[in-house]
Amino acid sequence: MTAAPADAARARATPAPPPAEGRLLREAVRRGRGPAALVLAATALGAAAAVTLPLALGRAVDLLIARADAGSWVLLCTALIATEVATDALVARTGGRTGAATTAWLRRRALAGFLAAPPAATTGTGLPTRLTANALDAGTAPVAAATAAAAGLAPLGGLAGLFLVDPWAGAAFVCGVPLLLLILRALLRDGRAALTTYQEEQGRMARLLTGALSGAATIAAAGTVRAEERRVLAPLAGMRAAGERTWRVQGRAAGLSGALMPLLVAAVLAVGGVRLVAGHLTPGDLLALSRYAVLAAGAGALAGALNSWVRAKAGTARVETVTALPPTPHGTRDLPPHGDGTLALHGVHVTRDGVPLLDSVTLTLPGGTTTALVGPSGSGKSLLAAVAGRLTDPVQGTVLLDGTDLRTLSADTLRHAVAYAFERPALFGATIADAVACGPLPEPELRRALRRAAADTFTDRLPHGPRTPLPEAPLSGGELQRLGLARAFTRPTRLLILDDATSSLDTVTAHLVARALTDTPGTRLTITHRLTTAAQSDQVVWLDGGRIRGRGPHSVLWRDPAYRAVFGAGAGGDAGAGADTVTDTGARTRSDVRTDVSSDVRTELPADMRTDLHTGIRTDPRVDTGTGAVE
Repeated sequence: MTAAPADAARARATPAPPPAEGRLLREAVRRGRGPAALVLAATALGAAAAVTLPLALGRAVDLLIARADAGSWVLLCTALIATEVATDALVARTGGRTGAATTAWLRRRALAGFLAAPPAATTGTGLPTRLTANALDAGTAPVAAATAAAAGLAPLGGLAGLFLVDPWAGAAFVCGVPLLLLILRALLRDGRAALTTYQEEQGRMARLLTGALSGAATIAAAGTVRAEERRVLAPLAGMRAAGERTWRVQGRAAGLSGALMPLLVAAVLAVGGVRLVAGHLTPGDLLALSRYAVLAAGAGALAGALNSWVRAKAGTARVETVTALPPTPHGTRDLPPHGDGTLALHGVHVTRDGVPLLDSVTLTLPGGTTTALVGPSGSGKSLLAAVAGRLTDPVQGTVLLDGTDLRTLSADTLRHAVAYAFERPALFGATIADAVACGPLPEPELRRALRRAAADTFTDRLPHGPRTPLPEAPLSGGELQRLGLARAFTRPTRLLILDDATSSLDTVTAHLVARALTDTPGTRLTITHRLTTAAQSDQVVWLDGGRIRGRGPHSVLWRDPAYRAVFGAGAGGDAGAGADTVTDTGARTRSDVRTDVSSDVRTELPADMRTDLHTGIRTDPRVDTGTGAVE
């Protein structure tokens, strides 16, 4: 059965272009438009109260000087002050809640984009920094936009009040406005560039630190702590330069505006004083002018609001590099029912930065068989395993599972059909059971998966068994691998891929897992460096330099000295794992080296499998052990 043409065409379609820059910022602002509108309205109301207050104060002062009744004006002043305080509190509360909600949404979007993208596309994205500091800055975008939009209301109202009370005083203030606008423009232009550079260097150091922490034991054993400190802290120089530039820009803007504003206020008061002496203004008018001058000089607050907006834009741009990652395209097809898990790769070619890593790989894994993938380090084994389960797509070629192109399968179908176990599995969840189950799983099935992976022998000894919290369950490398295997055993799949997932197991545990694999339905592909695992497989695929150098039973490949060298055996090495070896005369002899395979491992094999009782090698009737050909 082959893929439908329409589905195949969709699978090969050119990915959609990345979203336009700034799209995430617009979505964040639009998502918080309700609270942002409330902040805008509250800020506007507070600005209106602030602009009205000087007139009321001036009128109250004039009445009090004239010994007239000023009670109503005093009450009005009190109400205006209370309004300012209430609106400030409302803005602070709404801003905090909206920022937290928007930050959480951005983090979910970034994490979803990261998980949906092909693993190769996520390398070097600096996800921890983008999910923490950058998302926190970006989360202020809705409120920062509203605050920046309303920040100019009070200064503009103050300027209008100056002209309302005395046009000459207003003209004196306006003389310094062009210089103030230049200061704000420089802050917006230079501040964002410096802040973006700082965030990039911060992300780089976070990536280096994460890598160092994951290899802390290796660093300690190698005695390279000082060298690692220098490597991790290397971005500090760039961070310092960018930070100094940021603070220099902000400091220059604050300094210039701080020096300009008092001069403008002094000019207004000087003009107002002259006008007062001339009899054109009252004492209340002079008081109102002084208050309006302070409001108009509050353009420094506008600079702070604009700086918050700049930080929000820079943070959103950093988060958007993750949310804009092109997702892995999936089709809508299901696998044919009752398939046996036959996997076929045809002309698979994978390159990275123009370098071929897999070159014209054509391979068939018969359904229900076990294939060992061997080869020296860097030969492309893990990459081939990733292609086999569609963790990455080849540049050329097709991968078929039961005759269906993996690219045409729906995401749910693909992930239910293919299971992975890795050399260093990551455990997620509160308890061991959560980490193994990865979702709802009945207790008997959880126990069965742990038992098949030989993990129950240590989980049952924990204080709360499989329900023991992960931080309270220190795990060795082998125990961690067994939990990864148990997770792969939790559901039936058509294809099980083990990426060196048994490398830390002792010999006895490895045999127990091998027996469980024999009982596992579907097809099994295992990357291994173990001689015994290769010998017990139905076929071995020998990969070298991204190409298949040999394929067939272990006993046949063993004749090649280069194949023996993969396992560290010399020209005179035996077949290892008890495999048959071929003498110079062509007669088969059996090695007695391997005596650790118990009889129950051999006798419990499925009836349709041929087992060499002397060697414990399991073969499938469809694999010709003499030629390696698949019938």
